[in-house]
Amino acid sequence: MAIISELIRSESDGTLSFGDYTLAQKSKLSGFEFEGDSYKVKTFKEITKLEKNESFVYESVPGTAVHHMKVTDTMMEFQVEGEECAQITVELEAETEYEVMIDDFHVGIMKTNLGGKLVISVDFNGKPQSVLIKRV
Repeated sequence: MAIISELIRSESDGTLSFGDYTLAQKSKLSGFEFEGDSYKVKTFKEITKLEKNESFVYESVPGTAVHHMKVTDTMMEFQVEGEECAQITVELEAETEYEVMIDDFHVGIMKTNLGGKLVISVDFNGKPQSVLIKRV
């Protein structure tokens, strides 16, 4: 896998890819249209953040590259890569339980907070990791 040099792009399978954790300085792109929605991405080595219609979707500290993100009413899945362990925050349905899998390892059942945020840690071990979060 590789960084997303255009900061955000739509894939042929109907998913989104975004982020470039190799950038020394913050870069951002606003107004990216995808399936009738407007996306904004900010990314560099310290943080990667994605918004959809001015609402929070994804954030990682430090920065990451996300490949093939797919979001439905009941799940979110993507592949993610970075240089070091990352704390990833995603927004889902508020006060709802989700099953979390990282690279086919069952992390457990986690509940979102009042704002719908769920926080996970991903250790890359030198390779991209697959993340699946699905409502229980």
